[in-house]
Amino acid sequence: MFSPGSDGFMLIAAALVFIMTPGLALFYGGMVNKKNAVTMMMQNFFSAGWTTVIWVLFGFSLAFGPDVKGIIGNAHYFFLNNITPSTLYPGNHVISMYTFMVYQLMFAIITPVLMTGAFADRMRFKAFIVFMTLWLFLVYFPFAHWLWGGGFLQKWGVEDFAGGIVVHTSAGFGALAVVFYLGMRKHVKEGNHSLPLILIGTALLWFGWFGFNAGSALRVNVDTNVAFVNTMEAAAFAAVTWMFLDYWRTGKWSALGFMTGSIAGLATVTPTAGFISPQAAMIVGVLSAIICHLAVDFKNRRGWDDALDVWGVHGIGGFSGIILLGIFGSSAILGSNGLIHGNATFFVKQVAAAVFCAIYAFVVTYILIWITDRITPVRVPEEAEKTGLDAYEWAEATYVDA
Repeated sequence: MFSPGSDGFMLIAAALVFIMTPGLALFYGGMVNKKNAVTMMMQNFFSAGWTTVIWVLFGFSLAFGPDVKGIIGNAHYFFLNNITPSTLYPGNHVISMYTFMVYQLMFAIITPVLMTGAFADRMRFKAFIVFMTLWLFLVYFPFAHWLWGGGFLQKWGVEDFAGGIVVHTSAGFGALAVVFYLGMRKHVKEGNHSLPLILIGTALLWFGWFGFNAGSALRVNVDTNVAFVNTMEAAAFAAVTWMFLDYWRTGKWSALGFMTGSIAGLATVTPTAGFISPQAAMIVGVLSAIICHLAVDFKNRRGWDDALDVWGVHGIGGFSGIILLGIFGSSAILGSNGLIHGNATFFVKQVAAAVFCAIYAFVVTYILIWITDRITPVRVPEEAEKTGLDAYEWAEATYVDA
């Protein structure tokens, strides 16, 4: 039965998730050199337009249309056909299909641009458009269908509350594939150019994440408030843990460490938010900071030029969250019991799904960036890396010297 309250809440949640995209633009834009900030921020903002076009024409139907052999949706909703204002979302018959469509659109907008932080300072904008388009069709839409749209992983019993696999594992391991393909930057200036931009971006991401996670209940019920509480807890515990880890290792406090930790906690709690207790969310927050911190250290030792730690924070965060759900999941909240409640089968399914999807995202993304490079050159010339992508491709700058 249609619920105006739940439908209104979901529209607000969609707006909150949308705020995350400009938040990410500011977060990433502040972390790169100022000569590349326009490029970085516009890669994020462009997705709000381009992904919306693709989503309403084809993407929504491929992700959430009637199932085709557990792999993809059919063409039933192409161009938003077969949907009217009175059509209810068949998953719960509580919110309208238009509301569900626009809420899921916001996830599709932000997921591919999470990758941009990994290959910062290196990719041509034209190549980015081609690559992002291919990636949406061959990675994001299938993942969304497999986990949320009635695909084979959902039917098998794998759970992902708000996008541990669909959003963070896909983007994180996809980003690593692009980093491997492109190789190191030729001209690297370490450090961020604007800590205030990073702070504001983090605040918008954290704020929007309440819509990201609590909204994934797809209605207002007791699960909604649990997801909201767990989101706040995990972010806070992770932020504090990461900052203390940095202080323990360097003897200095780090604002960037606090903010990175909060994002790691948010990414890791995403698949678990509505399925675990608040007590478990505290543990998830602490573990997420430790695990993601170790992943970033490993990346640095290996010399992988993932510029803004997308793999270590989002990829490993989402991957770990799926597995932690297999451990801490509680049917007393929602979903399946995890390993600590005696359900080893569910744990095995979560691990298998995480491994399979991480490998799929990495391999397919590597192939897609290779194909993109055959369509249009992906990497900017070395001189452009030196002078900055903003001057080379945009003829615009973040700051104008007085």
